[in-house]
Amino acid sequence: MSKRENIESRTEALLLPLMEEFGFELVDVEYVKEGGSLYLRAYIDKEGGITVNDCEAVSRRMSDLLDEEDFIDDSYIFEVSSPGLGRPLKKEKDYVRSKGKEIEIRTYRAIDRKKEFTGVLTAWTEDTVTLVSGEETRTFEKKDIALIRLALDF
Repeated sequence: MSKRENIESRTEALLLPLMEEFGFELVDVEYVKEGGSLYLRAYIDKEGGITVNDCEAVSRRMSDLLDEEDFIDDSYIFEVSSPGLGRPLKKEKDYVRSKGKEIEIRTYRAIDRKKEFTGVLTAWTEDTVTLVSGEETRTFEKKDIALIRLALDF
């Protein structure tokens, strides 16, 4: 397990009891370097959406836990956020929640001269994602997918 994966995993383990207490869902945890700074981010959600006050409550409690556990050697910025509408599908629960909804897939390389596809998510496995668009059913290998998320209609 890499350092990043270890930090994300330990952070997730600390957050899960808080999520249960607050009645929230932990969508994702990421530990990334951006612009020379390290960020530890927790993305949370709940039915009806997350508010700034929800993020603040989790942030305060989690900051105390992170200080107590002190398992991150580097200096970092901790943030709690809503995952937003355009969040990528990463975990099994993301696929379950999105089944039957329109999703957008962007591939690393062109397939039939296209890199962007939309359709209704009908199935997935550990290695594949299947969409239906009109009369066409198309299955993509996850290794070929650069981005997969709910389609945004504006």
